[in-house]
Amino acid sequence: MPTRSSRPTAAPHFRIEAADLHAHLYRIALTVPQPAAHQRVALPVWIPGSYLVREFAKSLQGMQARQSGRSLAAQQVDKCSWEIACEPGRPLELSYEVYAYDNSVRSAWLDSQRGFFNGTSLCLRVVGQENAAHELTLLPGAAPTDWQVASGLSAIRVDRRGWGHYRAADYDELVDCPVEMGSFWSGEFKAAGVPHRFVVAGAPPSFDGSRLLADAQRICETAIRFWHAEGRATGRTGKPPFRHYLFLLNATDDGYGGLEHRNSTALICGRRDLPRLEAKLADGYTTLLGLISHEYFHSWNVKRLRPVEFTRYDYAQENYTQLLWFFEGFTSYYDDLLLRRAGLLDDAAYLRLLNKTINQLHQTPGRLVQSVAQASFDAWVKYYRADENTPNATVSYYGKGALVALCLDLSLRAESAHSLDDVMRLLWQRCAAGPMREEDVQEVLKELTGRSWAREFRRWVHGTAELPLRELLSQHGVTIHEEPAQLAQRLGLRVGESGGSVQIKTVLRGGAAEQAGFAAGDEWLGVETGTGRSRSSWRLHKLDDLLLYAGGKNRVRALVARDRRLLSLELKLPRAVSTWRLAAGERAPLRAWLDA
Repeated sequence: MPTRSSRPTAAPHFRIEAADLHAHLYRIALTVPQPAAHQRVALPVWIPGSYLVREFAKSLQGMQARQSGRSLAAQQVDKCSWEIACEPGRPLELSYEVYAYDNSVRSAWLDSQRGFFNGTSLCLRVVGQENAAHELTLLPGAAPTDWQVASGLSAIRVDRRGWGHYRAADYDELVDCPVEMGSFWSGEFKAAGVPHRFVVAGAPPSFDGSRLLADAQRICETAIRFWHAEGRATGRTGKPPFRHYLFLLNATDDGYGGLEHRNSTALICGRRDLPRLEAKLADGYTTLLGLISHEYFHSWNVKRLRPVEFTRYDYAQENYTQLLWFFEGFTSYYDDLLLRRAGLLDDAAYLRLLNKTINQLHQTPGRLVQSVAQASFDAWVKYYRADENTPNATVSYYGKGALVALCLDLSLRAESAHSLDDVMRLLWQRCAAGPMREEDVQEVLKELTGRSWAREFRRWVHGTAELPLRELLSQHGVTIHEEPAQLAQRLGLRVGESGGSVQIKTVLRGGAAEQAGFAAGDEWLGVETGTGRSRSSWRLHKLDDLLLYAGGKNRVRALVARDRRLLSLELKLPRAVSTWRLAAGERAPLRAWLDA
């Protein structure tokens, strides 16, 4: 890895050591060269991109402070902040440990196989010095000798395995560059001339790294062309807003997720979803490619073009915005669409993915209760804290946001020479790849089409009206077939089936199950049909057994257990519940949309 010479500065300096692999402890030493008289430090309570207060300070222990060889009191002043009374201008040294056993993309992990951390979990914010340059030294400590390091941070003086000294322009950059440690697989490619590196931890021997690199390269090149299309006229592709990019992928037995960063992303997938040598690609590989596409698109849409409320992050509390429908939803629209444009999906495969998003929305009663703008604002208390009533009271700003993007895209194509692609690129220029307001979106739409889009925004974004999906898709070469819904959807239920038992997870608003009196947490034991001598009782092992035992009857009695009590509920079986199946129809309008 190339390095640059180091210059002594007065920057806050972190030394992070993989101290105890079996106890899952990082040891951190922080030097503040020029502290204030009452210097306050604080650990973030959340990580940008994941809108939930996660209280990272719960994992911090053993805080100590020293100055000029003398111990000082580190007084905790709230759940995540400490204050140290010290002599101004003389180096202040803090030391502490962080327990790291969250195997997700959001926090920190350390065991005998790998290490990973986000700066928001390990690095205290030196209050008043957030805009100063920050330095970081990574030490192997107890790590095995074959461990390497990968990070999007700028390397200043590191060894061939990546251990050593790094620098960030400010605290925001420091905590926006996650770090991976371990004996991982690594590969590289270039997209638009920019170096990209892919690191995979936990890959099995069958892993086909060449296939992953080739497909990721196609995704990245397609995304760069999307955002920097001004080079098309000359045959040149514009440059992305970063000098290098890093994918950090953790392959586990069963996992999925991603978190975007300015020049990197942290991803999790199931090992079975990785491409394998001499084997048919798993369906989950398409899902992984969609995740890669989603997080990479975020490099533009939310890390740079971002809500005005995120102009500067407040790490101590929630940062509210009504625009997640745009930044997460529109990214969700383009993630699979760019796979199609990159040639990694055909028309049928793309329409199946879009079909899934549409049916999920239609099966969510909360779409008629909460607007997608409200869902964005409520993310802190609702989206990441789902319960049995969530589908009845909320709507996903990912899913509905993606379908709002679809409706805008197809509406623009139907009535103008423009598309949503033009809107995104013009917003990038108008907002100088920085803070954005909803008004900017509406003004760009008006600039391109000559009319106001306020009515659509009132209905689609700030209202709960149904989206005009059928009309718009039909205009663009998509045929919509209505087919009988699965039994759970017909009944208005979401269930779990295991060990020969049917457990009620969610009862959907207005459905037959709610009208019968089902409740989340019930165990559905069996059914009774008929009366008198013709009465028969049957044990249910899975939900589909219901149709077997009900025969042609449209009413049964459901036998359920609730709080150890046995209840008999009269259930009417509905018939007129359908779901959509999308298919390619007229090819010209479909290709004009998908090939754009």
